[in-house]
Order: sequence, then C-alpha cells, then structure tokens
Amino acid sequence: MATRDPDPLAGVVSATAAGERLVFVPSRLRELGVALGASVLVPLWIAAPLILAFLVVVLLTGSAVARTLLWIVLGLTVLAVVGLVLGSMWVVSAGMVRWIEFRPREDAAHLVVARFLRSSTVAAADLERILVVERFRLGQRKSITVVLHTGCGGEIACEPGFRAPVSLVDAPCLLAWLTARLARDRTAVEYRKELDQNFACPEEWWTPSALAALWQVPVGAVDALADRHGIRTYRYTPRGAATETVTVYHPGRAHEVAEELRGERALRPEAGGAEPTPGT
Repeated sequence: MATRDPDPLAGVVSATAAGERLVFVPSRLRELGVALGASVLVPLWIAAPLILAFLVVVLLTGSAVARTLLWIVLGLTVLAVVGLVLGSMWVVSAGMVRWIEFRPREDAAHLVVARFLRSSTVAAADLERILVVERFRLGQRKSITVVLHTGCGGEIACEPGFRAPVSLVDAPCLLAWLTARLARDRTAVEYRKELDQNFACPEEWWTPSALAALWQVPVGAVDALADRHGIRTYRYTPRGAATETVTVYHPGRAHEVAEELRGERALRPEAGGAEPTPGT
C-alpha cells in the first residue's frame, strides 16, 4: 500500500482562528539564546590567544607590563561582549519577523506582520509584490528570504530563524502557497535565484580534475566545455614552481553546468550517456 507523502509545509504553515500563519522564527527564546551565545563566544574566541599569552607571561615572569596589558585585553573583551549583546538583542527584537499571518484564511484581505515586540498590519491591496529569494553557493542553498514589497518602496524582509523549518521548504511549494493566499488581489508573487560568486582566486577556484569529476567527463574535455559554457579561467605559476603553469576554473556556475550536461545526456540515451567531443 502506498504511503502518503508528508506535508511539505509541515512546521512552516499553521492554521489559526483568524487565518493562516507562515512561521519564520518558531521560538523566540531559542533565537535570543543563539544571538546571546554568539555575542559572548565570538569576542572570547578572538581574545583568548592574547589573554592566554599574557597570562602565561605574568605567571612565569611576574611582569607588571604584561599584567597591565592583560587587564587591558580583559577590559576590551568585556566591552566588546556588552556591545555585541546589546546590539544583537536590538537587531533580533526590532528587526526579525517571527511570522506573517494571512487573514482571513481564504483570499486574504490583509497581512499581520509579527516581530518580537510588536506587530503591524498590511492591507493585501497595498502589496505591490512578494519576492522569494533563494541564495546558492556551489549548488547548495544557503538561505531563503520572503520580501514583502509595499507601496512607496517599503520592504519587509522575512528571514528564517535558527534551524527554522521554513529554511528547508522547497521554493515552488512556498511560491504556490503564497500565490493561493493572495488570489483575490492578484498580487504578484515572484522568484529570484542568487548565486554567491565570491571565491578567492586561485585558492577556491577548481582544478580540471575537480570539474571533470563533477561534470563526469574526461579531464581533457574540461577546457572546451568551460569555454562553451562561459566558465572563467585563471592561469598562474604556483609559488616555488619554475615553469609549471596551472589552470583553475571559477566554480560559480559549475553545478548549473553539471545539471545542463545531465539534461543533455538524458536526451541522448542511444549515446550511452557519453559526453560528445566538443566542437563536433
């Protein structure tokens, strides 16, 4: 007997007495705890080597200068912790959107946007569009954001909290759900995919063998395929090498090209899935 597929929006959408709620921050306490922990641990992690070094010097030599520097570093660390804690608490409480609720449930007339300490109401008729933005790096989704564009150029960015289920939901499901909620006002629900193209060169650029493994082609075919798909290359001589020149490839579109190549192979079953020789 076939099993029923789980609800793709489970834990993301919940029904209330007034309407339907799209949840971005499931737990206020957890979100505040994560922000507080990061604010304390980051300065301590940065300052720990200096504190330990000065502490060892003080214990071994009793140097007054080292003791003074130790207290200075400790004081600056405490100030950094206090500043980051206050700043992060303000950003979380004032900026993050906990949920948006579409009221009433069928053909929503307005949206309630709930933040940590307050909520506001936006008429559905005042929404110019809703934009769902997915950000990818090396073929992996790193974040998803729902942006409400209101009149006069206003924007409300709704981002998932720590380990929020909405961060794992498929974009097509989310787009379909949002479109259904705003059918009456015909508010445009749009999608945008963003690729992180920031890779240190040449350290994070890919070698021919790495691209060949990803694309499932011989190493000798990589250069022609990269040229065909507009992949940027960089040639350099490694430090310590006299004449050896290495070519590396920008990884930004590598996974998209891999999908294109798989699609081409699927259309040529009679070729046994082999990549044709470039230029033929």
